[in-house]
Amino acid sequence: MADPTSERVETVREFNRFYTRRIGVLHEGLLDSGFTLTESRLLWELAHKDNTTATELARNLELDAGYLSRLLRSFKERGLVKATRSKDDARSTHLSLTAAGRRAFAPLNTRSQEQVTQLLARLAEPQQQQLLQAFGQIGRLLDDSPERAAKAPYLLRAHRPGDIGWVVARHGALYAQEYHWDMHFESLVARIAADFIDRFDTQREACWIAERDGVNLGCVFLVQARDETTHEPLPGVAQLRMLLVEPAARGLGLGGRLVAECTRFAQQAGYRSIRLWTNSLLGAARHIYQREGYQLIASEAHHSFGHDLVGETWEMPLP
Repeated sequence: MADPTSERVETVREFNRFYTRRIGVLHEGLLDSGFTLTESRLLWELAHKDNTTATELARNLELDAGYLSRLLRSFKERGLVKATRSKDDARSTHLSLTAAGRRAFAPLNTRSQEQVTQLLARLAEPQQQQLLQAFGQIGRLLDDSPERAAKAPYLLRAHRPGDIGWVVARHGALYAQEYHWDMHFESLVARIAADFIDRFDTQREACWIAERDGVNLGCVFLVQARDETTHEPLPGVAQLRMLLVEPAARGLGLGGRLVAECTRFAQQAGYRSIRLWTNSLLGAARHIYQREGYQLIASEAHHSFGHDLVGETWEMPLP
């Protein structure tokens, strides 16, 4: 049997070989210039971070201090970089590009932009969006820097075409993966989602999609609660439905934020309470509901989605 770790490692290495070849970093001079890849990257840092220091450059580029020192010395000898003593700390030296350095960087920057423009031009608009989302996801998965963590983790927006299909698909896939629920759950979510679109009342109902870098991270719906038998509206009662947070976005407080948005909207819409139905094994969701102020008011055993479960009804009065 093949070792899955070895196969994954080789897949990553194969992509690295493809991409470095595709963007031409194997050439002796990057982008037909006299600069290596490392030198070009150093020029970019200096062009975009004026009055930086060697310590900051070494940290940002993850370069050995000795190697960086040799690169900077070469740049100084070629008249591309100047060093000035800090006015605030005489022990600190600030580095910046000279006029010659900026002239050297300009064609590199232009050629790089042209190269990427040509790369994208070969793809249709949906393919470009797919590629950009993939780049964003690679960055999020591999970047563990404090700067990345400090960025705004997501935005919330209303649903738009394509989102409802995503909601159904991700519910089906995630609950099958994490709880081994069968496709009857996906069918249930599809019916709930279809009802939301068919009955959608902008004054009384809402959907929030959490998004980061063009990729959906989570969702929640607030709708008019209805009698399960007659499907007639229950006056003054809202229902929270289809809360979902992607695994990659857990730990950001997203679930709590989505539930809080439901509370805010329901208060503004004039509801007197919010109700929801969940299952006892969904511990993370139950914790979010309890923290928001929901109380468990009923529970009942049932067999659904291929498993014996305990369904729970939670409710929260609104001021």
